[in-house]
This record gives sequence, C-alpha cells and structure tokens, in this order.
Amino acid sequence: MLLSCGLLSLVLAAGAHAVETRALRAAQAPGARGLPYRIYVPHAIAPGQTLPLVVFLHGSDQAGTDNEQQIAYGANGALELLDNAIAAHLPLLFAAPQSPTETWHPRQVMAVIRAIEARWPVDRDRIYLTGLSSGASGAWATAKAYPRAFAALVPMTGATTLAGLARIARVPEWVFAAADDNDTSVVTGYGGAMVGSRTVVAALRRLGAPVCYTEYRHGPWPATHVIWPEAYDDPGLLRWLLAQRRGRPSPLPCPAGADAR
Repeated sequence: MLLSCGLLSLVLAAGAHAVETRALRAAQAPGARGLPYRIYVPHAIAPGQTLPLVVFLHGSDQAGTDNEQQIAYGANGALELLDNAIAAHLPLLFAAPQSPTETWHPRQVMAVIRAIEARWPVDRDRIYLTGLSSGASGAWATAKAYPRAFAALVPMTGATTLAGLARIARVPEWVFAAADDNDTSVVTGYGGAMVGSRTVVAALRRLGAPVCYTEYRHGPWPATHVIWPEAYDDPGLLRWLLAQRRGRPSPLPCPAGADAR
C-alpha cells in the first residue's frame, strides 16, 4: 500500500495489456456518496443473455475521484484477466470502482454492483470480487458484510482480521501473495489486528473453506509487493474463476501451482 506510483510504473512497464482504457466506460453509482467506476461491456450481447461480472478494487495509490487512476498501468495488472477473457471469446463485464480514500467501504462497493445490475445484464450467480493490496482488504471486508453476494474472491497481497472469516467460509477463494512482500507481511500484515494472507488462508482452511493459495517465493524486485501482473495473468485463474457459481463451488481442484493443502 505504501509503494509510490512511480515505482509501480517501473515494475509494471514490462506488463503490456491489450485492452485500451478508453474501452472502459465511465459511470457513477447513484447518491451523494456513490463511487465513480469504469466498466467494460462487450459490444454484442444476445437478447436474454446474462454475463458474469468481475469487480476489481484498486490499491491505495489509486484512491481519488478522477475515475481514471484505478485503471492506470492496466489496472496494475488486473486488465490481464480481461485480456485473457477477450482472447478466449468469453464475454464478461469488468468493473473498476474508485474509492476516494485508502479504505474501502462495503456499502459503497455493493452500491456500485447494484447500479451495474440495474443497467447491464448481470448473472447474479457469477459475481466475482478481486482486489490488490488495500483493495484485497476491501474485498475481504465486503465479502464479510455481504457473504451471499459473491461466487468467488481473489484477494492479492492484502490483510484482514480473523474476525468474520466464518461468514465467508463457503465462498471459494484463490489468494495470492509473496513470501518476501516488502509492504504487507504474509503472516502479520501490519502488526495489528489485520493479519496477512498466509495467516488468513490457514484460518480459512481450519474452517473447511475451499481456498487455493499461491505464495510466490519472491515478488518482483525492487517492489516485492507488486505480484499482480503475474498473478492476474496466471493461466489457470480465469478458468477457475468462471467455473464458480454462487452457492455452488466448482468441483475443479485448485489449478497447478496453487497450494491446496
């Protein structure tokens, strides 16, 4: 969360993306506190067709109100997921709200999702929530607040409290982190109540939760926190994600490379 945009740009320069940011429409959730968001909508949607929705929550450096920073640098790698879907001819909606602060508020995230459902044909059994750094923390917080809303979660390099994990024990997750993360410890998080990915995954598994976990031995130097371009481009992630249905986790095993212990 503490890495500067300049350092992020150096790390992400090698991760080119095919989808141009102008292809993501600008919109705003209703109400005085409604968040701005960008959304990718396929050109051709058949009558009666509903589409899966991927919601991406940015990290702290992209906080603001310009409705642009959250998709800068290919949404810090998240647009790799959309690129792969387009290349595989898998139509989906991809939304990236922008928070004005470093902290995500679950009610505001859900307001964006409800606004999208009111305007575009969303398959409500295939809503997927992902986020990186503070966005991963926001994804966990939002899922805890609305545990029946999501088909799967993909938090990356985040932290959350152990409290409330039982509420999301039935929601499939694929968690990504780096063992040598130089921003958010995979064990202790920031040294307070919010612990890191490895600790969260262990707690979820004790609850019997269907969790896949990829922990890279090393993140990219010099910003080992920034694993996102590689993680979002994982060849198994899109297939695993789109196989999940709300309340009906896929019987697919965790993809190769994800520790399913």
